[in-house]
Amino acid sequence: MTTKTLAGPKIKTALPGPNAKRILAGDEKYLSPSYTRSYPLVAKQGRGIVVTDVDGNEFFDFSAGIAVTSTGHCHPDVVAAIQKQAGELIHMSGTDFYYESMITLAERLSKIAPMPGPHRVYYGNSGAEAVEAALKLARYHTKRQNVIAFFGAFHGRTMGALSLTASKPQQKRRFGPGVPGVTHVRYPDVYRGCEGGAQDAEAFALGCARFIEDKLFKTTLAPEEVAAIFVEPVQGEGGYVIAPTVFMKELRRICDKYGILLVADEVQSGAGRTGKWWAIEHTGVQPDIVCMAKGIASGMPLGVMMSRADVMDWVPGSHASTFGGNPVCIAAALATLDVIEKEGLLANSTEVGNHMLKRMADWPRKHKLVGDVRGRGLMVGVEIVKDKKTKEYGVAERDRIIELAFERGLLFLGCGPSTIRIAPPLVVSQDEADVAIDVLDECIALTGR
Repeated sequence: MTTKTLAGPKIKTALPGPNAKRILAGDEKYLSPSYTRSYPLVAKQGRGIVVTDVDGNEFFDFSAGIAVTSTGHCHPDVVAAIQKQAGELIHMSGTDFYYESMITLAERLSKIAPMPGPHRVYYGNSGAEAVEAALKLARYHTKRQNVIAFFGAFHGRTMGALSLTASKPQQKRRFGPGVPGVTHVRYPDVYRGCEGGAQDAEAFALGCARFIEDKLFKTTLAPEEVAAIFVEPVQGEGGYVIAPTVFMKELRRICDKYGILLVADEVQSGAGRTGKWWAIEHTGVQPDIVCMAKGIASGMPLGVMMSRADVMDWVPGSHASTFGGNPVCIAAALATLDVIEKEGLLANSTEVGNHMLKRMADWPRKHKLVGDVRGRGLMVGVEIVKDKKTKEYGVAERDRIIELAFERGLLFLGCGPSTIRIAPPLVVSQDEADVAIDVLDECIALTGR
């Protein structure tokens, strides 16, 4: 399914419009102030890549609800699957009872897993829950207490996942102490970590991984007490930073040498977003555990933790979830997998993503505010800087660009200190991508005057 009927967004009112203002007032009065809103979009309806607000304004959604609506908003096949399942069985709790679709989805996911089988699957409700489950399983299976994660990582906001997270101080401020036993090390942000060409970048990335064995294991952390290394093959909230292949391969070598589990957090980068089912597949590295959520069910709440079968050796009562693997959410996930395969959305992600990257390739030379453009598939980041020599983060400038884009009917979100994330639904067409790139180009130019 590809939306081709609209020439572009349609803004009919000042933003926010009158209906939106009324709802924003209620939000201010009743809802948690902890939510992070970039601009006053009050959504009412979504179809494909188009979101319509409560005042009838139509926007192109290049955020996909934070990389969630992989098949587009309200794909008819996904909607039909949800409606059918809701009329048959909404809940029975897979923790205490059985239903067939839990097995059906596990079989489907096993066929596209980024590591060889057999596999076992644990169902939760979110990416954070999938990460929590992976953390607990790693400790249970290895009988070890320590884990390693990376600066810039975002693994979720529950206490275990939050302890692994290291992307923004505000996410942890006044919530400590976290879960003990977590050590953070440097992630290979090549743009900020080296000044040279490809050879220097590879050496830098390799050094980031080797620091674990050459320094950490020889000074403060006994390797035989490390249960797992948690890594995002592409850091999401950290700024859409891609882990080089040499880095991922070195992590795998270290894990194999010391009996450590390699956990791939694919919550944002998985489900076809990078042009493969899982971003780690671009590196040829196979994890022991993979965490997935977001795009796997096109907007329904589902988190999945999949491991090699021999790793998931915990006994009944060790971990469970009342709502995890809800029948309606599983129906949405099965329909999502069908749509991605039937409509060739992996190939579309690659083709449209490459087209966007090609169009933006000269932006670091063209725009004084653009320091770097990077990405895989439909997971593209544009890093905004105040000064290209110092690489000082352009936080206010990034936020202004996103605001200007909203006023023109384009929905983007930030990530990292000063990166614009471009993550449209996988159904996006090249023509729609061109509209978004044209608008973003204009907004960057206006901000950089």
